[in-house]
Amino acid sequence: MLEGWQIGVVIPARDEEQHIQAVLEGLPDFVDMAVVIDDGSTDRTAMVAKTTKTNCQKIILAGGGDGVGASIDRGHRHLLESFDAPFVSVVMAGDGQMNPHDMMGLIAPILQGKADHVKGNRSLHPEGFKGMPLHRKRASRILSLFTTLAAGTQISDPQCGYTATSVEVLKAWDWNRSWSGYGYPNFWLINLARHGYRVAEVPVESIYRNESSGIKPLKFFASVGWMMAVEHHRRNLTWLFSRNVTPHTILAMISYVLGWSALLPFVSNDLEVELLSRGVPAIALCCAFWAIAHLFDRSATRVHRALVHHAKTRPTQEAT
Repeated sequence: MLEGWQIGVVIPARDEEQHIQAVLEGLPDFVDMAVVIDDGSTDRTAMVAKTTKTNCQKIILAGGGDGVGASIDRGHRHLLESFDAPFVSVVMAGDGQMNPHDMMGLIAPILQGKADHVKGNRSLHPEGFKGMPLHRKRASRILSLFTTLAAGTQISDPQCGYTATSVEVLKAWDWNRSWSGYGYPNFWLINLARHGYRVAEVPVESIYRNESSGIKPLKFFASVGWMMAVEHHRRNLTWLFSRNVTPHTILAMISYVLGWSALLPFVSNDLEVELLSRGVPAIALCCAFWAIAHLFDRSATRVHRALVHHAKTRPTQEAT
């Protein structure tokens, strides 16, 4: 426990018998409960986890092999059922690639009331992406760009799964609608932005050995890319038809529609016709409008986050 907050650690693990013991033994003393979710392992992951001694309460859950995202959801929901006091749920993978000494830094912004969700960012660490294969670095940059576009806020290193989440977020989360696979961090970041939660990034160490990834690149980018596109539109349409819609959201939508208008031959407007007649390529016109739409979208995200935070803190301020 830290400053009256209980600390739970969610550990998704699949075929991690070589690493799970070190992960559990390395948990800081302030951790109150560790929830290991065995996601359909074919080795002795669950047995090793059960026999490992820890300084905190330890729970082993069977995941069924339905994905890392589903396993993390199970862990979060178990903590919701187990803790009465305010708590923080930390996600720490069972592969030993997350340094337990970085956990305090993850939790601190929540305890200080500065954030609702904190994610690790390996690029902020003094050693950067140490040991990360080149193809993963390239993929991380691409996913950072698309997650930023989909969430309407600057996101770096979105695939870092080392996170800390406040109980207030978990209580309000829609557990019937989630993402079970490897795109789980991207799904969360987009929906955290949609609901106006404050997200902070802190430096964490990048630890890589000789592990092979189970991700199939083409399938991953196709499925996660489609998910991000859907969630991006869902976020903006939710705000557009909200009672508290802001001018920034309306202007973002107008710019977005103008971008499509430049591409679609059966749709046109006077501005588009004028610019095309001056020799501006349709694709350049489309990209320009979409860039403007993203700038308005970022402003809308900041305003929405500020409005949500103000609405939450106003009752407390009035009471004092």
